[in-house]
Formats: sequence, C-alpha cells, structure tokens
Amino acid sequence: MSDTPNGSASASEHPFPLLSTIDDPTDLRLLPSSDLKQLASELRGFLIESVSRTGGHLAAGLGVVELSIGLHYVFDTPHDRIIWDVGHQAYPHKILTGRRERMARMRQQGGLSGFPKRTESPYDTFGVGHSSTSISAALGMAIAAKQKGEQRQIIAVIGDGALSAGMAFEALNHGGPLDPDVLIILNDNEMSISPPVGAISSHLARLLSGGLYTKMREGSKTALRGMPQLRELVGRWEEHVKGMVMPSTLFEELGFNYIGPVDGHDMDAVVATLRNMKRMPGPRLLHLITQKGHGYEPAEHAPTAYHGVTPFDLKTGAVPKQGGRKSYTQLFGDWLCERAEADARLLAITPAMREGSGMVRFSERFPERYFDVGIAEQHAVTLAAGMACEAMKPVVAIYSTFLQRGYDQLVHDVCLQGLDVTFAVDRAGLVGADGPTHAGAFDYSYTRPLPHIVIMAPADEHECWWMLETAYAHDGPTMVRYPRGSGPGVTVDKLGGALLPIGKAEIRREGQEVALLAFGSRVAAAEAVGERLNATVVNMRFVKPLDDLLILEMAERHRLLVTVEENAVAGGAGSAVSELLAEQGVLVRCLHLGLPDRCQEQASHEQQLAACGLDDAGIEEAVRAELRDLGLEQTRLKGASAG
Repeated sequence: MSDTPNGSASASEHPFPLLSTIDDPTDLRLLPSSDLKQLASELRGFLIESVSRTGGHLAAGLGVVELSIGLHYVFDTPHDRIIWDVGHQAYPHKILTGRRERMARMRQQGGLSGFPKRTESPYDTFGVGHSSTSISAALGMAIAAKQKGEQRQIIAVIGDGALSAGMAFEALNHGGPLDPDVLIILNDNEMSISPPVGAISSHLARLLSGGLYTKMREGSKTALRGMPQLRELVGRWEEHVKGMVMPSTLFEELGFNYIGPVDGHDMDAVVATLRNMKRMPGPRLLHLITQKGHGYEPAEHAPTAYHGVTPFDLKTGAVPKQGGRKSYTQLFGDWLCERAEADARLLAITPAMREGSGMVRFSERFPERYFDVGIAEQHAVTLAAGMACEAMKPVVAIYSTFLQRGYDQLVHDVCLQGLDVTFAVDRAGLVGADGPTHAGAFDYSYTRPLPHIVIMAPADEHECWWMLETAYAHDGPTMVRYPRGSGPGVTVDKLGGALLPIGKAEIRREGQEVALLAFGSRVAAAEAVGERLNATVVNMRFVKPLDDLLILEMAERHRLLVTVEENAVAGGAGSAVSELLAEQGVLVRCLHLGLPDRCQEQASHEQQLAACGLDDAGIEEAVRAELRDLGLEQTRLKGASAG
C-alpha cells in the first residue's frame, strides 16, 4: 500500500502516521476527538505536498481541512449526504474517503477528477463543477428522503462567493417554508459577510446550537401555538437578541435557524457545533469563518494565486513561471486596455473571473469602468444589455462553459433585441485537467440558432486581435470564441491588420479532391493534414454567418468536404455547413469532425484531442478512411501510402 503522494515510506517512519491509518470515514470515526487536531495538521501537510507535485486547486481545500474532518467524524457518511459546492474545496474530502493513494494522479488522464464526481466514489453524492448548486441539490435530496421515509442528514457546503449567485437564494427562499431537515454550511473564507469571529461569538454559537436552547426554541413553538400574539412577541425578542451579537437575520427570515459565526479552524468548536446541529430538526444554517490557504504561508498571503496552481516548490511556494507564447487570455487583456484607452464608452464585465479572463490590468487602470458581478452570469449578460441600451459599448468576458448559465438572457435580453454587446468567450473547446465540467464544448451549438449574433473563431493570435476589433466595431451582438492557452505563435500586427469582412472565410491552401473547412483552433492542424494529403484548407473564421459562396464553390470543386471544429458535432459548425448544402440542393460527401457525443474526461489537452480524433493524426486517419470508402486512388494524394 502506498501512503504518500509518491507511494513510499514505511509505517514506522511515515510523515503522516495518523492520516495513513484513515482509509475511509469509518476509520476516522474510531479516533478519539483528542487526535483530530493532529489529523488536521497531517491532512493539511499531505494536501500541500500532494498538490505541489501534481498541481490543482489548493487554497480552497486548505481552508476546509477542519470542516472536512468534522463532517465525516460527526455524520454517518455516505448514508448522510454531503454536497460540496463548486468542488474546488473537496480535496480533503477525497483524501479522507479512500482516495489518498490516488492523489498522485489528480486531474490526470485516468486519475482523480478535480471535482466531486458521482461515478468516482459513493461519498461524492452530487457531481459539481459550476457553483451555487449545492442548496438546490440538498433540498431535492431531503425531499426525496422524506418521501421514501428515510432518516438521513443532508449537508450542503457552500462558499460565500457561490452564495452571490441567484440560484442559491432561490433555493433558500424555496427551502425554508418546506421545513426540510437540511444543514447548510456557509464557508465564509473572505470575511465578506461578518467581522472576524472571536471567543464570544464562538461561545454563543455553541450555546445557540446546544440542546437546551433548541428544546426551549421548539418547545415555545408548541406552547405558544394557540397564542399567536405572544408567540410573535417572543419571536421578535429572540431575533433582537441574536441580531445584537451576530450577523443579519436574513437567513432566519428565510426560515433557516442561523448559528454562527464559528471559527472554522477551531477543531473542537467545529466538532461540537456540528454535533449539536445534527440533533436540531428542520432547516439550519451554520456560518463558518475560514481562511483560504490556511496553514501554508504562501497561500495565506496570496490565496488567489494559489487557488489553482501548477506544480510548485514545496519549501518556498515558488510557482515556476510559464514561458513561451502569450495566451489568448493575455492577448484579450491587452486588447481590452488598448481599446478602452481609445473609446470611453467601453465598459467591461466579468462574472467573478477577473484573473481567469485576463482583466487584472484593466481593473487597475479603469476601475470605474470595470464591473465584477460575482458568480451571477445571468445578471452579467442583462447588465450588459442595459448598458447597450444607453449607447455604451459593453464587453462581457466569460468562459464558454459559464455562458451556458446566462443562456436565457443571451437569447431574450441581447439577441432578440439585437443589442450591441461583445462577448469575449474564453476556454472554448477542451480544457485539459479541468475536465468536462469546464469544457467549452457546446457554444457553437447553442449560440448558432440565435438571431442577429455574429460568431467568430480565430485561427491564431493575429486573427484573434482583429476579430475582437471587428466584433467591437460591429453594431450588434458578437461573440469571439478562443481556446484556453496559447495559439500557434503568430505575431499580432496591429498596424498592418484590418477589420474582417463579416462572414468571409479565407483559403489557406489549394489542393485536390478534399477540402478541409476548419474553424478556429483546428485550423493549424488542418493545414498540417492538408500538406500531407494535398487537400484544400479553408480557415472558415465565421460560424455565423457562414461564407455560403465559398462553401458552395468548395462543394463544386471537391469530392469530399471535411469540417473540423473543437465543439460538439451535434448542432455545431459542421451542421451549419450541411444545412446550407441541403438548402441549396447540393449533393457532396461530407465528414464532420468534432467533439463526440460523450463527456471528455480530464487529461492533458493533447491527450483529449487525440481521444476525440482531432489531433493531426486523428484528422488524417479519418480523412483517409473516408477516401478509401469513396474509392479514390491514394496515389493521387501527395504523400499517401498505397492502400
């Protein structure tokens, strides 16, 4: 058995002697409570060492070490359900639930997912990746348990950032009056809801969650049921007392019995409060104050930088600088600042992704024109629509997978009204280690049917810059869709470039028999295959509107049209090409290459492309197979082998 991230060390010299005995929560629950502080120290140390080797999400997990131990120590998991919101914070949970040895392959092909995943473990009761879903899921599980007559505890752990999303409040608003047996744990790691917690408030939390107070509270409801005026007076007095010594009674108004705030790094207080709240009936909310990155000094000082990291030096915390080409995200950040300098109408919006979307420099240089709306994608889109109504020029920087959350607003508030909003859509296509929850696999498919929108996909860095310029200059909704990471390394020519004619593609290479119609990130791969097969290669540039005339010309001059895209085949750019050909009554063999109808699990981006047949080799193999089926002679193709 291997107990360290590298799978070495004997029990006698084990650096984590207590943690090494915990193979699942049943082992944890055999420990005396006096051992839990040591276990927390070892768990934190193991987490830091493990992530330093593999990379991944670190700071959030460091903040919930004590909570993770407390939950599995107090509750009968997996019979009792724990739902982790977002999932960045779930690494300690994974280590405690039988996956310690597999942490060495975190976020790698065939290894652990970076997020809770139902097919990975019975302890992962709800799959996540997007935020603010935990309370709704917990409420659904509680209702189902009640319907089936099952006695189980349902616990949702939500961070204060995730609580900024409307969906969380929708669930709270619905859940309170239903009086479900649900425990919501608010992991407040930014101290954004209440001031720092001290000994008095921790003592009060223990008191209010204790049996005496609970019995008095529930007993008074029964005793005063027939005296509504007196019951109302007592209720007001209780709210007044609690309001004097703790945060707002918002959660009480929604029907949840609020307890806290509690120091989330006080192991004894966490366990004692969880034990008390386990015995309390109905909807409850526990407010924990935690520190993101707690216990690792570099992460404490820079929690955002250590939210998601590449492998780093364990002793110093130094993260190797990523060399090489500038990423599309960085290029967008440069463009945003330059365009803002030239046009005072530009307003930039992000749903809590300032760093990820390359907007740090913009936020510092133009703070009055920068709007971080929190995890509220729906609001971000309609906010932009309102700005556009007043002749401003909003730019919404958003990940492809997160734009899905604002789809109704994209349809109804922007596209149906034809408003001038520019969407800079990052992380389009496969995203490597973050896996299927963060893959931008569907944006061609879900935006293509919308009226008025122009959809662009750059083949390289230079084209991305000028597509952003074209999108911004266009009077209507536009979307520039670019992948994670860097492009092929083409230098941006800011002086020699020009706005692109809307809906016009470009021929990159002339060939015979086969025309490769490539979109965005797959243009470079198509060019490599085109050289080997003597095929025509077209950089399509626009998904909507398509270059209809050029496509029809390609169909007339070639025996086979091959569309290549890093988007789902279903409803994607290839589908648009086939729709055009069918509408025009053109009969030509078509092969659509894109993401298959399955979730692409975490791996490196290159491994994912290969698995989908979208790397050079996969594209070439698929085209050759189609040519053999057509009966075309391989000798007519440059570089082709016989048979």
